[in-house]
Amino acid sequence: MDPQESVKTIFFEECDELLDALETDLLKLQEGVGDAETIASIFRAVHSIKGGAGAFDLAALVDFAHAFETVLDHMRSERLEASPETVLLLLRARDLLSDHIGSAKSGVDVDADESEAILTQLVILSASVDIAPEQEASEEELEDAFNFTPVQIDLTDDEGASFEASETDVSESPTWVIEFRPFESLYRNANDPLLLLRELDRMGEYEANLTTPDLPSLEELDTNGAYIAWRIIIRTDLFEDDIREVFDFVEGECELSIQKSSSESEDKPDAALEPAPEEQDFQPVDQKPDLATAPAPSTATAKTSSAPTIRVDLERLDRLLDLVGELVINQSMLAQSVSASMSPERPGASDISIALDDLEQTTREIQDSAMAIRAQQVRIVFQRMSRVARECAAATGKKVKLVTEGEGTEVDKTVIERLAEPLTHMLRNAVDHGLEAPDIRLAAGKSEEGEVRLSASHASGRIVIQVSDDGAGIDREKILASAIRKGLIDEGAHLSDDEIDNLIFAPGFSTAAEVSSISGRGVGMDVVMRSVQDLGGRLSVSSEPGKGSAFSLSLPLTLAVLDGMAVSAGGQTFIIPLSSILESVRPTPGQTRKLGPANSVMSVRGTHVPVVDVGVALGWRAAQLAPEKGVAILVDAAMNGPTALLVDEIFGQRQYVIKSLETNYQHVDGVSAATILGDGRVALIIDVDAVIAAERRPSWDLESNEILAVAS
Repeated sequence: MDPQESVKTIFFEECDELLDALETDLLKLQEGVGDAETIASIFRAVHSIKGGAGAFDLAALVDFAHAFETVLDHMRSERLEASPETVLLLLRARDLLSDHIGSAKSGVDVDADESEAILTQLVILSASVDIAPEQEASEEELEDAFNFTPVQIDLTDDEGASFEASETDVSESPTWVIEFRPFESLYRNANDPLLLLRELDRMGEYEANLTTPDLPSLEELDTNGAYIAWRIIIRTDLFEDDIREVFDFVEGECELSIQKSSSESEDKPDAALEPAPEEQDFQPVDQKPDLATAPAPSTATAKTSSAPTIRVDLERLDRLLDLVGELVINQSMLAQSVSASMSPERPGASDISIALDDLEQTTREIQDSAMAIRAQQVRIVFQRMSRVARECAAATGKKVKLVTEGEGTEVDKTVIERLAEPLTHMLRNAVDHGLEAPDIRLAAGKSEEGEVRLSASHASGRIVIQVSDDGAGIDREKILASAIRKGLIDEGAHLSDDEIDNLIFAPGFSTAAEVSSISGRGVGMDVVMRSVQDLGGRLSVSSEPGKGSAFSLSLPLTLAVLDGMAVSAGGQTFIIPLSSILESVRPTPGQTRKLGPANSVMSVRGTHVPVVDVGVALGWRAAQLAPEKGVAILVDAAMNGPTALLVDEIFGQRQYVIKSLETNYQHVDGVSAATILGDGRVALIIDVDAVIAAERRPSWDLESNEILAVAS
């Protein structure tokens, strides 16, 4: 790869991180929990993006980031209030900044009209800051501000204009002298020296003087030229590297000299800070001062240390995970082969057994470490949904508040990458179909601002993500009528509420009266269902008229390795995820009893739980096994509650490598994936909730209150 392209790739990766941090901080401001440091962090993120873009001559990105940065500088200097309207504009600007970065990366054009509209609002907002409250700027003046913003420089005396010194007490701190002369390229890349000087001002006691020995006459003045230089004297506890960091993004676009004064008077620590005379001797500093004698940085400006990180190509991680999977399989095969060929009485058997146990432990630790490397927080996806909510709110004219919970929940990177599309469709559905218009909500006694809640949590070894809203709930009559009209079901069909709710996942189904940018084409929720099934997950919906709806996704934490219990049912070997198992019980006579023609329950410590014969449920035998001849495995199903799975026998538990059935074969009801056993045979991994739901579904249509009570 070309070196410049390699550096540009790193820049775009850093941009993604900065955009995530930018949105997080802007949402803090929107929620009213941000402070001055939050605003400073936002400013630094945009400034970093602009600086990197300037290095690669990304003019459109630089121009937009510069206007964005200018507004943030006003906020940082407390000349502009972080009002709800301003923060909303900044959030929209962040979205457009992301689009500009994407355009620079892929070459896809940004929406020119939207970009110009946001850019104009940013510039007008910046221009309004300098207008006195009693003055009212005309529309023409504000438009002129967008086209050209003059900068006035006071050159009234020979010494030049001086910035007011910081109030920080650093009278005993070292003095640094900075010579700074910008080149023309610095201005062409939309960098503003004034912002750099203000950043230095925050570091300590500070004075800046213009040094302009040879200004050309007005006739010879080049408007694109660079004639002004600065001599800055600063007294601060910080090191040279901290000062030099201010100029990181203009390095190579200016002459810069940072020197430490060698003639500081030790007996005059409180002397006023004065410009050093021309003949004063300055000693260049090439290294940081000795940490043993240097004063400690102030708590306000000290850097927070963090653990070192390294960027790794995802393909390398995937390869590592594949190898870990092969290691798990080989370890399992070795253990089974040794176990079959050696008897406990054979000399050395115990030593080999100990060695195998050590190998299994090491294999597990390697696998856990590999999975930890790939684990990521769902915050990465949740942050993208903020933009989706804003765009949907703008398109529908509704007021929407997005609340997120459990953003720190971790899941495998592969799952994270494939969550964005289904969550986007679910969020759009919640805003467009779930929430009512503001006037309707007010008439119903609700707040005019609708709430959409996006949450994530761990349950039974899986991740459960829920998208809920406080809207009107699912209009089942409307859904049923639309399904009949589209020919999805026959007229006069009697469906339960659950069956009606599930119609929204049918391909081509939509209740929208007209096609819009959000809905109406009958694609969306069926995409969600397919995406969830491809991940080996489940999707359920619940709704209460007038109070809202909730869509729940239950997905595996990883698509690589799981801990499972090997069992046999109907002559076949299956794997039950260990995270779903509560205990195993060998039923005694009288502990189970029939309930209706096809249902059984088992008494477990005074509580009756449904019994599901795994062999019957998966079609490997016709008649149910007598409970006393098998083993009941009590599981806690995420969607169906405690249930006893009846199997023939238990073989034991160990780690199993997950192999996708959809990729290698096709989807099988009741099965989430497959794995390879120690003897080389293929075993199916049971989808506990799907097996239970399929076996208990016939009982939903019965009218017996007793049966419904057991099955609920």
